[in-house]
Amino acid sequence: MSKNKVVLRFEDLTFEYLYKKPVLKEASFSIHEGDKITLMGQNGAGKTTIFKLITEELKPKEGSVFVDQNAKVAIARQVMEQKELELSVKQYFEQTFDEVPYNVDKKIAEVMEVVNLQVPSDKLIKDLSGGQQARLLLAYALIQNPDILLLDEPTNNLDSEGIDHLIQFLIMYEKTVLVISHDADFLNCFTEGVIYLDFYTKQVEKYVGDYYSVVEEIESRIKRERMKNAQLLKDIQDKKEKINYFAYKGGKMRKLAKKMRDEVEQNEENMVDVRKEDKTIRDFEIPVQDIVGKIVEIKKVFALKNGEIKEKEVDIVLSKNTHLLVSGPNGAGKSTFINSLLKQKIEENKIMEGTRISYYSQDFAGLDFSKTVMQTLTDVVSYELSESDIRSVAAGFLLYGDAMEKEVGVLSEGQKGLLTFACFVLQKPGLLILDEPSNHINFRHLPVIAEAVSNYKGAMIVVSHMKEFVDKIKINEYLDLGNF
Repeated sequence: MSKNKVVLRFEDLTFEYLYKKPVLKEASFSIHEGDKITLMGQNGAGKTTIFKLITEELKPKEGSVFVDQNAKVAIARQVMEQKELELSVKQYFEQTFDEVPYNVDKKIAEVMEVVNLQVPSDKLIKDLSGGQQARLLLAYALIQNPDILLLDEPTNNLDSEGIDHLIQFLIMYEKTVLVISHDADFLNCFTEGVIYLDFYTKQVEKYVGDYYSVVEEIESRIKRERMKNAQLLKDIQDKKEKINYFAYKGGKMRKLAKKMRDEVEQNEENMVDVRKEDKTIRDFEIPVQDIVGKIVEIKKVFALKNGEIKEKEVDIVLSKNTHLLVSGPNGAGKSTFINSLLKQKIEENKIMEGTRISYYSQDFAGLDFSKTVMQTLTDVVSYELSESDIRSVAAGFLLYGDAMEKEVGVLSEGQKGLLTFACFVLQKPGLLILDEPSNHINFRHLPVIAEAVSNYKGAMIVVSHMKEFVDKIKINEYLDLGNF
């Protein structure tokens, strides 16, 4: 393909889901060969929907999507599909080919090297860590040798080494990339333009520049629009007061009043539609269960290092106001540690009987995707609470109106994350377990969530690779699975 050729174009595209609420209205934009573009917008604005339209998983209601006939598209999805977890690494890659090539092992080895992942090809995907699965999702897209690479939250579950490796790869990558991510620092390292999806108007706009420059440009534009409207409103108000006075006078005064009415109408037409900034969730508190004593006791932990399982004796006790950070590289066993604790697999490690546990899982395994948002929230309440109170809590997490009747499965990943935190508020846990809680969450919401988590007065276990998030949380116990 020739340089600067348009390889992807949306033309007046309108899309809506079955519940008849439009997601996109007359969206039009073009992507050129070699562009590295961010899709930006509030949770639920339609970013993942755009990817599904590009891959033809969804069809537009009106308008069209043009993809150059010589351009191959591949997507690195957010999470591994449930049915793929039982496959081996080799079987997973083989399914992408219509006919498995004779040198498939060589191709697998090459893409695994690109994503810096070393695991046996016969290992089952379900036995890989979240970070290892994230690298595998990218490798799966790369083995297809795409001309247009779609990345949906590629830094989720990646440790700092994995993110650095991904940034280096993308800077050197010469083909077209569209990326959805809430990691602002990651985006600013390599993207050169932004497609902004307005959650309120359903319109799409394209900006040129690095991520932070575009965010600043949007905020400056909003400020200019507000100032212009404020000036026009003041002028309109002044003229209306004079019109009311002059209208009752005769002769030239009445003519002047008519002239002023025309000017008021012109000013009202000149009022601009100020873009609403992405809404941020309200400040919130996670209430704590009324329990005392040793909520969690951890005496023995296991970690994976250089392919070997290492055992270590520890003495960690979590009571109220005790927050434990579990750290370590991808594959060290952080999620395995949490799962073994929840399922009481290690006899020496205990959770106090009767403790209410709230768990933020990487894959939202604790949510029933077939239930509505309202049913989900109602189910976690173990005390008397009115429907209006439940709806009020949900609204604080930007879940209101039609969203309350949607099935959890149709929510965006970001909305599922916010729903999970809304459940925590209603559940009043004694133990809060957060496994990569910044995954999928809009960066505007993270400071609010970090403050609520930091102020939580119960026992808490946190796994997170996002340093900026962890730095905002009060931590007083540490467990490093990479330091055995």
